[in-house]
Amino acid sequence: MDEQIIDLQDWIQSPPGQYLLDWECAQVEDAVADIFGYHALQLGMAPLRGLEHNRMPHRWLAQQHMDPARADPGTSALAMETGVSLVTDYSALPFASASLDLVLLPHTLELSSDAHATLREVERVLVPEGRVVICGFNPLGLWALRQARSQLWYSLTGGRFGGAPYLPQAAQYLGYWRLRDWLKLLGFEVEVARFGCYAPAVQSHTWLTRFGWLERLGERWWPIFGSAYFLVGVKRVHGVRLMGSNWRKTTARSGRAVPAAQREQNQLQQEHGK
Repeated sequence: MDEQIIDLQDWIQSPPGQYLLDWECAQVEDAVADIFGYHALQLGMAPLRGLEHNRMPHRWLAQQHMDPARADPGTSALAMETGVSLVTDYSALPFASASLDLVLLPHTLELSSDAHATLREVERVLVPEGRVVICGFNPLGLWALRQARSQLWYSLTGGRFGGAPYLPQAAQYLGYWRLRDWLKLLGFEVEVARFGCYAPAVQSHTWLTRFGWLERLGERWWPIFGSAYFLVGVKRVHGVRLMGSNWRKTTARSGRAVPAAQREQNQLQQEHGK
């Protein structure tokens, strides 16, 4: 099988990659424009430029590694416009707990060696009510199904049939509902969720554009077959339980003090009566 397209950085330059990038840029721009705070972080995929339309004063782009020979031109541009570009391990971010207001993960979990550890680290650095914005490939989408079919035919026919991989080979696709379960366990509430990229798995930019009308129909009639998903999660911290516990203790102490006050009042009444 042809292995020319092996990772997201290569694939994003292809016609399907540009089609996906356009859709995700529109979703991210709409979501982050009105998220307020002081500190925002994007993990990976510099071409997305997801923080460009956010108004927070401190914004960073983080990469897991920096290869000068393949440095993405979007990396330096985003660094100059939005802040300092960082090279860091996504599962050990160099930020204090509860210090970031927004974290953007464009296909970050799919390319992470430990997606769950990365998501736990994001939960740690986010402030209460902070937002995480996630983009990912849908394993049930038309593009992923096309790639699975091609790989199946390649293995069954001993390499005689089956074409090049349609999606990045390096990605480990994380299902939408599985991701929602992870977010729920970490205390996130999903605020926005959408599917997109309903065009068939073709390589031509012209044909992808011609099938653009399927976006409106797909979103309405078969949303789970969109080739990509987008969601926004809010970190919820339920402090009401602690307040309730203290309230019960206070009530109990007040209840024990009432009989003593009543006995003292009765004693004073008896003394005045004498």
